[in-house]
Amino acid sequence: MEGFFHGQFGAPERQEHATYEPLARRQMLVEVPLSGLFFDRPVMKNRLHRGLCSMENASPLRIDSRDAIERAKLARLEELLAEVLPANAFYAAKLAGIRLPPTSLAELQDWPTTSKQELADAAATGRPANLSFEPARYVRFHQTSGSRGLPMPVFDTADDWRWWMACWQEVLDRGGVGPGERVLVASSFGPYAGFWSGFDAVIASGGMAIPAGGLSTAGRLDLVRRTSATVLMATPSYCLHLAEVAADRGIDAAGLGLRLVIVAGEPGGSVAEVRRRIGDAFAAEVLDHAGATEVGPWGVGDLAGEYLEVLEPWFHPEFLSLESGEPAAEGELAELVLTTLGRAGCPVIRYRTGDLVRAVWPDRGEQGRPPRVRLAGGVLGRADDMLVVRGVNLFPSAIDAIVRGFPEVLEYRVVVDRRRNLDELRVEVEDRADRPERIAEELHLRLGLRCEVVGVPRGSLPRFEGKGRRFIVEQ
Repeated sequence: MEGFFHGQFGAPERQEHATYEPLARRQMLVEVPLSGLFFDRPVMKNRLHRGLCSMENASPLRIDSRDAIERAKLARLEELLAEVLPANAFYAAKLAGIRLPPTSLAELQDWPTTSKQELADAAATGRPANLSFEPARYVRFHQTSGSRGLPMPVFDTADDWRWWMACWQEVLDRGGVGPGERVLVASSFGPYAGFWSGFDAVIASGGMAIPAGGLSTAGRLDLVRRTSATVLMATPSYCLHLAEVAADRGIDAAGLGLRLVIVAGEPGGSVAEVRRRIGDAFAAEVLDHAGATEVGPWGVGDLAGEYLEVLEPWFHPEFLSLESGEPAAEGELAELVLTTLGRAGCPVIRYRTGDLVRAVWPDRGEQGRPPRVRLAGGVLGRADDMLVVRGVNLFPSAIDAIVRGFPEVLEYRVVVDRRRNLDELRVEVEDRADRPERIAEELHLRLGLRCEVVGVPRGSLPRFEGKGRRFIVEQ
């Protein structure tokens, strides 16, 4: 491996740009997974992001206010910069001329953002643009799905992967997943970090992780039964497909014994009608989770499905107004911008995720949890997925919520025809009721847009194990 990495990629370039001189010792906040507490004690550089330091003689400091969260994030950002600069050539160049260390998180508003395209430009080399260390230090390779271009490679060190596990533990805690739980991961895995990290996190929590890669949908249903799985982990689209196949085979999905379904990979987990259909099909609670290979597991839902919560202080979120590009007001539709606080090997700073959200800052947390920022309704869509049809702004999640409200609809696809003077929207549905006109009426009523809805034969539309791709634009 050393020859492969060094022969193909070489060592990371060191540039004399942004630098950061760390203090020899610093009073920092060290996270303890599972506890919800933070501990104030001196730690050396390179230790903060692990979250695994010994807690002997440490005094607990509960993060119970927004001010405490902000102070914890600033401390973690300082430690991250101390570790990655100037070795990380990408951010050394990007932050050249910036006064470091920052004295408040508000200063980040004047820092440059990072776009996915900047990182993707290096994809052809097989090496991430934003590496901080020598390639031989990295132990895990993953890549993005490439749904909007060439798949982007992402490397993680052993310490980074422990950071992933600590973030994921927050998700598992929210669903009450721990020792003795049997979690079936319905994914083909591949080089995508999401389900690998979830799988490893289940093991780290003391539960049994059941892999289902390489199996057919029917085979996965059988594995749920044979292993007495109590938790299912899959994309929302694939959960609905599992339920459809179960019904076709006369299997009572609600009787399989699942108590919880953790969904990720697409916005459906925060769409009320999608959650309802999944929950009803399996007689289980549904927990949404959000993340990205290049960012990490950054969000967790609540079991009522009202919001996603950004996992502060593992991440620092910002929200840019779609209209002005300036910081958005509370509740305003905005693009989510994230900074990773702990993933030193392949960090992202002010990364424009493209996710559209409405942020709300609670005064206090619930059930002893810290008052982290919430995204009302979860991820509402993506900036690059928004459709404008005859002057009406449409998000896929809005159409999804309406179409999924009809229990007879098994699958659907949306085709936007831009080959004429006016854009036309056509919705194709596999409708057991064979009454597409009622769906057209509901779309017109709730979206203010007339569109054609046509029935297609059952089984003619594609099913998805990963991210659903139900929107097609014909130019």
